[in-house]
Amino acid sequence: MRTRPGHPVSRGRVGVVVAPANPSAEPELTRLLGSRADMHVARFPVRPGLPMADRLESYNADLPSMVNAFDGLRLDAMVMACSEPRYLLGPDGDKEQCDRLTAATGVPFASATLATREAMDHVMVHDIVLISPHEPWVTELAERFWKTAGMNVTQIIQVRAREGYSSYAVTPDELITQVELAEPPPDAALLFTGTGLGTLSVLGPLADGNDRTLLTSNLCTAWWALSHAVGRHVKLSRVPYRRPMASQGRRTA
Repeated sequence: MRTRPGHPVSRGRVGVVVAPANPSAEPELTRLLGSRADMHVARFPVRPGLPMADRLESYNADLPSMVNAFDGLRLDAMVMACSEPRYLLGPDGDKEQCDRLTAATGVPFASATLATREAMDHVMVHDIVLISPHEPWVTELAERFWKTAGMNVTQIIQVRAREGYSSYAVTPDELITQVELAEPPPDAALLFTGTGLGTLSVLGPLADGNDRTLLTSNLCTAWWALSHAVGRHVKLSRVPYRRPMASQGRRTA
């Protein structure tokens, strides 16, 4: 890792913008970034009483001002660890806003969805089984997003918590059970959408005895952030899964 003037340590610095109640993005990104980068977090404003669609739109609208929340902190990469709002924009709108923020700040910026697109391209995944904990209308938007982005969505697995649709409330046992019941092919690429969905603990069990490629929003976001923080594609060797993400090839961690 290179050391830059003004940096007291040689680790990278990643700025993360996250939804207020997201319980999984920070713990999972912390594990995935490991000792290679420090994480600095800003949360979107809480807007009580807003319908969900309006709240998601507000995240996209607030994003340009949120990147200024880091003030003079020198960062190597910034990410929006939130997927649902980007499904409202579509792939082109998503990338265009990320490009504008990169140009405005001078810091590489990606949403979780843009990071996932780049990760899938990197490992040469084109056919996906989409696993979504979101409400059905958001899952429909997600399916449209990934198809528009050039992905072939071969199957959709809609998962839910006991109390209803919520990426924040799905337990690892519920996630494993519902994915297994859906019987995705043993060689499929599974995309778990939603940075609020806890996934690291389920990757091992869902990969056991098969040849699946497993991708998650947090995994792809961390891969993108680390790659930009260190200036090259990295291996996510700290993921608790039997095959680390290679710098080339189709496998992921």
